[in-house]
Amino acid sequence: MFGPTIATWRKIAALASILGLMLMGLAACGNNSGAGNTTPIKIGISLSLSGDFSADGQAFQQGYQLWADYVNSHGGLLGRQVKLDILSDASNEAQVTTNYQKLITQDKVDLVFGPYSTLLTKPASVVANRYGYALVEGAGGGPSVFNRGLNNVFDVSLPVANNLVSFTQLMAAMPAGQRPTSVAYATEDDPFTQPQVDLANQLLTQAGIPAAVPEIIYPAETTDFTPIAQKIIAAHADIVVLGTQLPDITAFILAFKQQHYNPKAIIATAGPDQGTQFLQAIGGAASAEGIMVPNGWFAEEKTPGNAAMVQAYIAKYGGTPDGISADVPEAYSVGQVVQQAVEKIGSLNQAKLIQELHSGTFTTVQGPVKFDSTGQNTAITSYLFQWQKGSLVPIYPADTFGAVAPEYPKPSWP
Repeated sequence: MFGPTIATWRKIAALASILGLMLMGLAACGNNSGAGNTTPIKIGISLSLSGDFSADGQAFQQGYQLWADYVNSHGGLLGRQVKLDILSDASNEAQVTTNYQKLITQDKVDLVFGPYSTLLTKPASVVANRYGYALVEGAGGGPSVFNRGLNNVFDVSLPVANNLVSFTQLMAAMPAGQRPTSVAYATEDDPFTQPQVDLANQLLTQAGIPAAVPEIIYPAETTDFTPIAQKIIAAHADIVVLGTQLPDITAFILAFKQQHYNPKAIIATAGPDQGTQFLQAIGGAASAEGIMVPNGWFAEEKTPGNAAMVQAYIAKYGGTPDGISADVPEAYSVGQVVQQAVEKIGSLNQAKLIQELHSGTFTTVQGPVKFDSTGQNTAITSYLFQWQKGSLVPIYPADTFGAVAPEYPKPSWP
């Protein structure tokens, strides 16, 4: 018998080549769109579940999980369920680097979300950039994140350097008889807090409200805040501007109460936005009365999906709307932006994702998101909030939905 001719073998080889190309094309489509792929989409995250930023890190974990729950209950992302791969970084820069290195190179995650804080976002963004990953985050808004020429880092929240501008405007607009005459400033040596306090110092000085003492800058690793509190108290300033996280604002308030120092206004960059955790730390709502904090979100905000997120939070974690940390919507908004971008491009391709993030406009529970060339959100509005009668309420700008009149001077300590 005779075998196939040379011409027949050539036809078989040609057909096999065509079939191979077709299979490669189908595989590529599956990788890009997720069509026919039922494996979960893995999202790598490093969070501060212990250490200095643990309160914020745990709230961020809640926000990310609420978003994942919502996506998975609505058909997933690209038709696939999402799975969060969360590693604890203990609020440590070196551990953040190690975590994202592991998530990308060993765990082979499909996407990465950001950690908590400007301090930790900086090393995270460098690792993500090295491997071509987009890093979308909600709490790394310090200027030093965005001045290094990276094109892969995107912050869905407020650019933090301007956070205290609304407070300076409110103080400068006070009637002559109520206007503060001096300010005391103290801040952690931290890329999130210090730029805010520095700018507030500059703007209030320009408005004719001088510093009572030179701005106090203390190491971020400080644990004994008593000497700093004593310097502020001794200055007898009308108002106090603090660059803090939850531990240091707690220590300052307790010291002020003990020494019966009751300035007309106290504002902190972070801490009072932590809801129930803040109230419990300082001894209850009465001690919070009149304290201010800047932020880009509040529970009653009429943004698309916000009411549903608040309801889902209470159902899963309990509490009340006023007790929800502002970190929760920051993290939730990260998921929303990535979801919208991925669905727009129909792919998990990182280069396409970065391109879409730079060009698109997105909707979140915090408000609109439109990134500038550096990755900062130019669309969101800064609000000024104050604790009044157990609730954190918007007070400025005055035309903000639900805004109420500020308490100034703040009531005396209980």
